[in-house]
Amino acid sequence: MTPALTEEVFRQLRDFIYEKSGIFIPDNKKYFLENRLGRRIQEKNLKSYDDYLYILKYGNDKPEYNKLFDMVTTNETFFFREPLQFELLTGELLTRLKAENTKSGRKDIKIWSAASSTGEEAYTVAILLNESMDIKPFTADIYASDISDSVLASAKNALYGSYSIRNVPEQYLKKYFTDNNQQYQLSPAIKKMVKFSKVNLFEEKDVKALRGMDVVFCRNVLIYFDDKAKQKVVSHLYDALRPGGYLIIGTSESLHSVTRAFRPVVINKVIIYQKV
Repeated sequence: MTPALTEEVFRQLRDFIYEKSGIFIPDNKKYFLENRLGRRIQEKNLKSYDDYLYILKYGNDKPEYNKLFDMVTTNETFFFREPLQFELLTGELLTRLKAENTKSGRKDIKIWSAASSTGEEAYTVAILLNESMDIKPFTADIYASDISDSVLASAKNALYGSYSIRNVPEQYLKKYFTDNNQQYQLSPAIKKMVKFSKVNLFEEKDVKALRGMDVVFCRNVLIYFDDKAKQKVVSHLYDALRPGGYLIIGTSESLHSVTRAFRPVVINKVIIYQKV
């Protein structure tokens, strides 16, 4: 039987998670942490949450950090989520990027899925750019990252269930996926278009590896941070973008109270943010 999580240890665990990742777990989500970490305590045959906290603090156990992040992150995603943003990317935004990059002498367009989870967002971008004749003569460099080792492994494997592919247009489903008893394997050609890496958006040194991006997708992620952590993460994303680059966040999210370093731009009724 899993022991109870005391208020004191809950606050210490919550603060540890926040310090390492920027993910903020509010007071009313104690049950969430208790449920997620309870299974791990049983797996490790520990007597209490306090014992687990001790391992995290003093064990210098990086694999256990990874396991912790796996347990406290939510990986709700699917192909062609919030489709108007993808239509914008391959339409008006792509036209603007080509014009801007032509002026600066660049021949590539760099796009980063900054919290890629199991890869559906980045692979949606890859499929659409692979289909788009408008990308030529430019090349598309697509990067994807996440804090969780397990979801990155799933993303690289690129095998998806029916939930993940339910919004994929029929012509793309036939062209880019192989159906193996309701498990859908993405084509190697699309997999090769995306470069995956492990990045903690809260850590400046991690984000420094990604620079000169034309577009950064960071959708439905900022909701897991408090205001201070949001400002830090958005500042890191700002640094990753080239001058005039674009940040795309979730349609229910806003940078209004977070930063003035981005200018909201409305294109075809879709709000995105441009680096000032």
